Formats: sequence, C-alpha cells, structure tokens
Amino acid sequence: MSDADLLTSHIDGDPHAFSEIVRRHRDRMWAVALRTLGDPDEAADAVQDAFVSAYRKAESFRGDAAVTTWLHRIVVNACLDRMRRKSIRPVADDELVEAAERDTPIPDQTGDRDVSMEVSAALKLLPADQRAALVLVDMMGYSVEDAAQVLGVPAGTVKSRCARGRAKLAPILSHLRNRSDLSRVSSPEGSRTS
Repeated sequence: MSDADLLTSHIDGDPHAFSEIVRRHRDRMWAVALRTLGDPDEAADAVQDAFVSAYRKAESFRGDAAVTTWLHRIVVNACLDRMRRKSIRPVADDELVEAAERDTPIPDQTGDRDVSMEVSAALKLLPADQRAALVLVDMMGYSVEDAAQVLGVPAGTVKSRCARGRAKLAPILSHLRNRSDLSRVSSPEGSRTS
C-alpha cells in the first residue's frame, strides 16, 4: 500500500494503518529532528509530538504533496516550536559559548563523530529558520524546492536562509575546511559534502 492509501485507510478507521506510516518514516523523521534540534531528548519529543499531530490531523492532508513531505513539514514545525519555546528566555553570549563547549566532544579515535558533533554544535548557534533550511538542504539532501515545500516558504527564502546560515557557519567551522575525511559526515548517505 502507498503512504497515501495508508493515510486514507487510517482516516476510514483502520487501526493499523497509521502504525505502518510511523514504521516507514520514523527513522527519517528522527534524523531531521535530531539534526534540527541537536538534542536527542528534544528530538524524540518533537517526533512524538509530530506523529501525534499527524494522527489527529490526518483529515487535513490534501494530497498536494507526498505524505512524506507532509510529515516532514509537521516534524520541522514541531522542532521550530520547541526551539521557539526554549528561546523565550534570553540567552547571554557566555551561555552560548558554554553550551557550544559543553556539546563539543572530547576527540575520539574515529574523527567522523568528532566532526559531526562539531557541526551539530555549530548548527545550534544558528537561528531556527536557518538551521531548519540547512538541515534539510545540506544534511538531508533535499532540493531547495522540496525544502521550501516542507518549510512552507518560497524557494528563494530557503536559498536565502541557507546562504545566511552557511555564512555564519563558515568562520566557526573554517578549521574543518581542508579535512580529507569530511566527505563521510555531511549526509546520511555519506556521499555528499556541503
């Protein structure tokens, strides 16, 4: 059954249809949430909130896009909501530095994990909208158009957010620029570099 058929079955009362949707897409949704939020606990909560929301609002799915795009939008919105709630309290610059230092791992033998954690810590310093755009385009491999659909903004806005985010990350991550092992850490497939 296709995702759209499963969603229709769920709306029609099939008690198992939505479970299959979750099973098919939870890993990818988790990856988006984790890379967007940078915190496994927050990511787990955001994915749970998103799937509960999708379960309850399944009838609002219009079929204009793929079910996966619809789910990604709900997950990204859940992440952005969590980030906004956390940023209500003003954060001092020294707190950001402490957070980045705390989230930077002690170097380990693999190197890949170290670089990945550095990138994750740097992403946490970006505004939520830029972080979400960069995660979708540069880390998850979405096209600008697909990311725009997930985020509910024009493609030009996604390009702008990515450009601003990259400009902010460049000085923070400049020490990684000439590393030969970076080709394995930027996407889940390990084949793209950003």
